[in-house]
Amino acid sequence: MTGPNGVPSPAEPLEFPIRIQPNLKPILLLFGVHDDGRARVRIADGEFIATFGRFGARTPLSNIESWDITGPYNALRAVGVRRSIPRPDLSFGGSAHGGLRVHFKERVRAARLMNTELYVTVDDLEGLGAALTARGIPGKDLRRI
Repeated sequence: MTGPNGVPSPAEPLEFPIRIQPNLKPILLLFGVHDDGRARVRIADGEFIATFGRFGARTPLSNIESWDITGPYNALRAVGVRRSIPRPDLSFGGSAHGGLRVHFKERVRAARLMNTELYVTVDDLEGLGAALTARGIPGKDLRRI
């Protein structure tokens, strides 16, 4: 179902594939990431579900405080499942073009760690941001500030 102005209805399940940069495919295989749909973000049934090969994160949309878009990144620092030190955030990175970061109200378990933020390098950063905004979650594109 599509709402006004062609924006998908908040009730409609949506999928956003994580962009896989071709020259990074050999490295991503170490994380179980293939070209078979195991690297994506899904918004459905009131949940935000991110999968990245053998890794995943799942939380109710009500646990997302806000989002922002950042990047582009250095490919060597963005690829794979990454954690920043000392911040408790996690990245599911398949490319260096940029990422959408979700800020959680309560920590979310992913990759055996409790995280306050998750970066996902989906192909359609603006589309994922619009989908979250349509569900009442505020955010901004920090690349445009």
